[in-house]
Amino acid sequence: MRIDYRIDHPVRLEARFDVIGFTVLLGQSGEGKTTLLRAIAGLLPAQGEPFGGMPPQHRAIGYLPQGYALFPHLRAWENVAFALSGPRRRTHALELLARVQLAQVADAYPSALSGGQQQRVALARALARKPQLLLLDEPTSALDAATRDEVMAELISETHDFGLPTLAVSHDPHLAVLADHVAVMSGRRIAQEGAPADVLARPNGVAVARLLGHRNLFTGRIEGHVPQAGVTRLRWEGADAVVLQIPLQPDLAVGRMVHWMIAPEAVQLEANASANENRVPARVENLLNLGGHYQVALRCGTEQLWLAVPSERVRYHRLARGAEIAVTLCRTGLLCWSQPMDAAVRTRGPGESGSTSSRAAR
Repeated sequence: MRIDYRIDHPVRLEARFDVIGFTVLLGQSGEGKTTLLRAIAGLLPAQGEPFGGMPPQHRAIGYLPQGYALFPHLRAWENVAFALSGPRRRTHALELLARVQLAQVADAYPSALSGGQQQRVALARALARKPQLLLLDEPTSALDAATRDEVMAELISETHDFGLPTLAVSHDPHLAVLADHVAVMSGRRIAQEGAPADVLARPNGVAVARLLGHRNLFTGRIEGHVPQAGVTRLRWEGADAVVLQIPLQPDLAVGRMVHWMIAPEAVQLEANASANENRVPARVENLLNLGGHYQVALRCGTEQLWLAVPSERVRYHRLARGAEIAVTLCRTGLLCWSQPMDAAVRTRGPGESGSTSSRAAR
């Protein structure tokens, strides 16, 4: 399903992107994500498709607002039945609760339900409208970190079972990992969209990279190009001016300041530091134990570089705060952008690979 909307009030934005399966629209607070959902639902004046020009009650949309908006004085089945009419309201409501595995709590009030159960009651109520599109506003906001993945995995599985295209808006980059499709909004326009693995691995600029939760974002200066070796030389000024090799990008002008990034997984502990390219001296500042692996904060000159490493490698290398080490920055893991993200979004066209852009109304 293609979303193509223009909104002038209360904020001005344009959004053009596809909803494929469970789609996440990622963006910071204030970008207009909730405004877009309300416009699609017909609750705000806007121009666009689908459902353009139709009154809200005639739009085949299920809408789960942030916090789910369940009536606290109604039992679970009564909340679902609120969206129904006719003599079989209770029977139909119980059938819908059974479809989301909640028949056993039909007589419970919302205050007695977990966040995940409340979400599924709201989903059953939305399904009562027989929607063609499901809209979710910040679906992880009422969930704690311990249950977030489990609850969202169940919700996504249920929307797949119902064959229901779903658009979830969120500022949580973790949700994008679970999606079938992701679109990123920056500057009230769509900066990039695609399969989550592709967008996460190759954000098209520093603003998108930040929204996706990437930590290792830096600036550097182009030193030169070595076409015969297939590399461009990048001086990392903040890390004592160490020179790195990145995949050849001849379009980058020598002397130009650029943004670049590297995933923590592409930062490698060296067995033989002197023999490796892109060798960077570092000091261990902190180690975050995440169970099977560590996130290690390294100090490289004035910059902080993050390393992801299995627990056994931490023990093998005897990593500890204050330790002086050397790491290798994998050349193929380095991603560099020739211009700031805001300029890239303004100039990139809709037909270019890996992104769909839309210009904000001036």
